[in-house]
Amino acid sequence: MNLFFSEENLEFIQPDLPDADVLYYPSFFSEKEATTYFKMLQKETVWRQDDIKLFGKTYPQPRLTALYGSDTKSYSYSGITMFPTPFTPTLLEIKTRIETVVEKKFNTVLLNLYRDGNDSNGWHSDDEQELGKNPCIASVSLGVERPFHLKHKQEKNLTYKIPLSHGSLFIMRGTTQHFWKHQLPKSKRIITPRINLTFRTLI
Repeated sequence: MNLFFSEENLEFIQPDLPDADVLYYPSFFSEKEATTYFKMLQKETVWRQDDIKLFGKTYPQPRLTALYGSDTKSYSYSGITMFPTPFTPTLLEIKTRIETVVEKKFNTVLLNLYRDGNDSNGWHSDDEQELGKNPCIASVSLGVERPFHLKHKQEKNLTYKIPLSHGSLFIMRGTTQHFWKHQLPKSKRIITPRINLTFRTLI
């Protein structure tokens, strides 16, 4: 793992992972900015809880979600199809900040509200057809720090864990989704909420 400073003088970490291109900015937003955005998104977002099917049984998804975007393209994952609500001024402001660093234009953001440590997201890859080849996913974390896990699809013993802090930005691009899965596991120790925004480009 190496520590760098970008042209914008933002500290970032670039883990040396095979078949992956990931960057982590632990303090992309200041503490004050991150707290303000968290409060605004918690209040403004129209949250929903969909059902998912696992092994033939239906369960409430263990988190709340919302989809916002600049057009009407739908996004489907795990048997769930979502249609975007137009970007809010808050989301556009966050998106613009990210695009200056990533040098990528995003047209959609999937938001997840993890109410406490009982909410989670299981092993998966963001490799849906709507995202195209080698998608770039820019993930913003607001709220309580949560551990983020990755594991290689072929090399099962090859794993990576990183705590995603309040105001951080984690970028996955290149062949990352082809070769790696990721998850946000449950934790009995966590009792406060986290909001995660994953900016992406639907084609």
